[in-house]
Amino acid sequence: MKLDTHAIRFRFWLAFFLLAVGITVFIGALQTGLIRPYYRNAKIQSVSTVADHIQDDLVSVKSNEEGIQQALHEAVDNSVCVVMFNDSGTLIYNADSLGAGCIFNNSRREDIRSLMDGEGMKSVLNDTQTEYSANFSNEATGQEMIVYGRLIKETLGTYYMFVNSPLEPVDSVVTFFTRQYAYYMVLAIVIASLVAFYISRTVTGPIVRMKKEASKLSNADYDTHFDGGAYTETRELASTLNLASDKLGRVDELRRDLIANVSHDIRTPLTDIRAYAEMIRDVSGDNPQKRAKHLGVIIRETEYMNRLVNDMSELSKLQSGNYELNLDNMDLCDAIRDIADMDQSLIEQAGVHLHIDIPETLTVYADDIKISQIIANYLSNAIKHTPKGGNITIRAFMKDEETVRVEVEDEGEGIDAADLPNIWDRYQKSSHSFSRSMTSTGLGLAIVRGIAEAHGAGYGVSSEKGKGSMFWLELKKTNEA
Repeated sequence: MKLDTHAIRFRFWLAFFLLAVGITVFIGALQTGLIRPYYRNAKIQSVSTVADHIQDDLVSVKSNEEGIQQALHEAVDNSVCVVMFNDSGTLIYNADSLGAGCIFNNSRREDIRSLMDGEGMKSVLNDTQTEYSANFSNEATGQEMIVYGRLIKETLGTYYMFVNSPLEPVDSVVTFFTRQYAYYMVLAIVIASLVAFYISRTVTGPIVRMKKEASKLSNADYDTHFDGGAYTETRELASTLNLASDKLGRVDELRRDLIANVSHDIRTPLTDIRAYAEMIRDVSGDNPQKRAKHLGVIIRETEYMNRLVNDMSELSKLQSGNYELNLDNMDLCDAIRDIADMDQSLIEQAGVHLHIDIPETLTVYADDIKISQIIANYLSNAIKHTPKGGNITIRAFMKDEETVRVEVEDEGEGIDAADLPNIWDRYQKSSHSFSRSMTSTGLGLAIVRGIAEAHGAGYGVSSEKGKGSMFWLELKKTNEA
């Protein structure tokens, strides 16, 4: 399989690999560079502690035969040699556990011999510099040595003490550390690779599965389910994709219904127009009464098709996002009264009773024509679904200080609870059934939704099967500005 250098798994491994190498190299370089000064400082501290003990044994505490013996034991136990001089430069104490390794024994170096001289001691140890340390190479053994000096001021006099201790070979220690860090680097790379593989697998696993499901979705297979795994981000992505899949499935179903319903809606009037045109040509062309009747059918069918085209155009504009509203202050009550007057003939033909419960005036900030279209659609549906002798009520009132509510209530057959969320879709009808109406194109409530959402207005319906429906619209009060 070809290595994909842009894949998440490879990038995870590369990041952990570089991190592991970088950390181990950094620590190794740091340790190698600092081990020499660290070891020297630690050795100086160790020799200083030995000097403290010998000082206590010889001068500060005991200052007797027992102290001298104890100082000798300190020198032997810690592998050091010690010399102590008084203020006149006279050697008053000498303890040697190194033999030829002691740098003070017959050294030919001037810098070492000067420490054995009174003036030399005073030049390196004085009131401003009471301690001294330096590294020297032993001529006899070739071993690197450390010399530590101290100025001691006591009641009985001033003393100069020098302690000599060998330094262990640091190069061997550095080599050991370097070899160890090489092993550590290999181990860190292996562990980092395993961790990177595990983490990348847990991260990319859900993504790979979602990619396979997305491929099904791209082929119009909406029976898909996205699993986001254990991470919050992938779970949220999966949830979004599941929602998108569900909506796409509904859109595809609606598309099929739309094509079927529009085809049915257009085919029927076209068939009637063709049939009656042929009848006029072949049968009723010379009969004025039949000809007028047949032409009336043709005109009615063309009017229906015109309404269908206009409604589809209106809905397309609303859904395009480029719909423009002519917003202004309008009197909602005047609009309701005008709509009731225009539909009076339909109300009388249907044999229903219209009740209007509105105040004298209610001013809202909206597009007068579009809001009137919503109310007219609500009323048209109520007339269509209310049985003869039934009642329809239009109400308008202030819901609160900022909101005006309009309600259109009928005594029709009502809507099933399962169908309520879908009635605002194009051609959506109860139980997904479709029947052609000469007064409705099936797009009315979809247009209502588009106009209401363009206004930022609230809309909805409450209904119970067999007890009628109540459609409502909520608008903001007049714009005081």
